[in-house]
Amino acid sequence: MDLSARHLAFHASIALLFGLLYGAPYGRAINRNAPAHIIHSWRVAHASLPIGAILMFAAAALLSSFAVAAQVKWFITITLIVSVYAFCLSLPLAAITGYRGLSSSGPFAAKLIFAGNTIGSIASLAASVALVYAGYVSL
Repeated sequence: MDLSARHLAFHASIALLFGLLYGAPYGRAINRNAPAHIIHSWRVAHASLPIGAILMFAAAALLSSFAVAAQVKWFITITLIVSVYAFCLSLPLAAITGYRGLSSSGPFAAKLIFAGNTIGSIASLAASVALVYAGYVSL
């Protein structure tokens, strides 16, 4: 297994742990009858991060079999890692503060959530394009 794949698998395990740990505040929000948007935000954090981790595990398993340069493999690895950590920060912060992160206006927390969501989305998109490229070149 390539070093880049091992790094990707390691960071995927951290993202999986974060996502599963976010189940505790999700459950507390349900039990204390928090507003629906707060419960929804915790649900998104609790579900999305393990899904991202699963994607990273799958990419890590395939990375060594791609017939592309090591730089492409590292690009995929780094962009997925940046994406998942951006979401590891922005998703729970959105649940804690109640901001959705869909706009850069508002207080600093809203701007921070927006920045995390933007970085996570752009990095995910870049990784997806690179994965398509790696898959196509490896046919």
